[in-house]
Amino acid sequence: MAGVTIRDLRKSYGSVEVLHGLDIDIADGEFVVLVGPSGCGKSTLLRMIAGLEGITSGTIRIGERVVNNLPPAERDIAMVFQNYALYPHKTVAANMGFALKLRGVPKAEVRAKVERAAQILGLTPYLDRYPRALSGGQRQRVAMGRAIVRDPQVFLFDEPLSNLDAKLRVQMRAEIRELHQRLRTTTAYVTHDQIEAMTMADKIVVLQGGRIEQIGAPLELYDRPANAFVAGFIGSPAMNLIAGRVAGGAVEALGARLPLPHGARVEEGREVTYGIRPEHLSLGDGGIAAEVAVVEPTGLETHVVVRAGGQELTGLFRERHAFRPGQALTLAPVREAVHLFDRATGARL
Repeated sequence: MAGVTIRDLRKSYGSVEVLHGLDIDIADGEFVVLVGPSGCGKSTLLRMIAGLEGITSGTIRIGERVVNNLPPAERDIAMVFQNYALYPHKTVAANMGFALKLRGVPKAEVRAKVERAAQILGLTPYLDRYPRALSGGQRQRVAMGRAIVRDPQVFLFDEPLSNLDAKLRVQMRAEIRELHQRLRTTTAYVTHDQIEAMTMADKIVVLQGGRIEQIGAPLELYDRPANAFVAGFIGSPAMNLIAGRVAGGAVEALGARLPLPHGARVEEGREVTYGIRPEHLSLGDGGIAAEVAVVEPTGLETHVVVRAGGQELTGLFRERHAFRPGQALTLAPVREAVHLFDRATGARL
């Protein structure tokens, strides 16, 4: 196995630069998730690591080797795509062992590696079946098995769960994470789903517009987002972001005076974005006057969308309340959980 080191990596299509000097370190055995909205450059970055996209400038190292000019076959990586990319006319066993066969690996060794990967992934009963006879989740396991048998230094996953239904995505998330814990192969995983990122990653890289917004452990990003973009992107439901102005030791916003975070020293009159997560809004006096718009009970908790001063906010309550559309509420932020960002730059204050 090996780590991946990326330094000042840039990618341009003609005069348009789409990746702007990225620096990322993926330690040996680490599971790193690249996350961001569509078009942020995460899949392009993964394809550059794989050698499927050329590099405009910068350096990619896998272990001690600079791989900028190496073809994919010489990088010792294995990639799992979202569309499985299985050969329909080959059995599960033949699909999984095909790359080894091309490399001239003896048949007995191919079979042994395929059987080991099938055992890890629960595919042993399906080795003689064809892809058309498998479910979506089973096909994705076959694609993962094809990567495992190669015993690469680095696994690359490009949105592998996006074609699966919601229940199967949850199951496959757990299976991929368990697989990584067993094999400890260095992994870079691309997704636009921040829930996948939060539940699977050792470290998350948040991208926007071809730039890195923040790198850190999942809970670090959740608890201390570096800017308003990360605050709004990481977390489901998303953080409430409210435009306001500092006045008299509080933030005036939505017709209310909201408490500043403990220890905050922000000059009077500064335009800020006030951040509060849905679970940190409580029912009480002295907060934001709002009207219930939508109630979404899930059993474990209740999501409430309210309207206040022309803006929609989301609250999350684990206690059961009989909310109804049109009901008037007052929502007060928990001061210890408030986030404050500069309105102009989005940077954390």
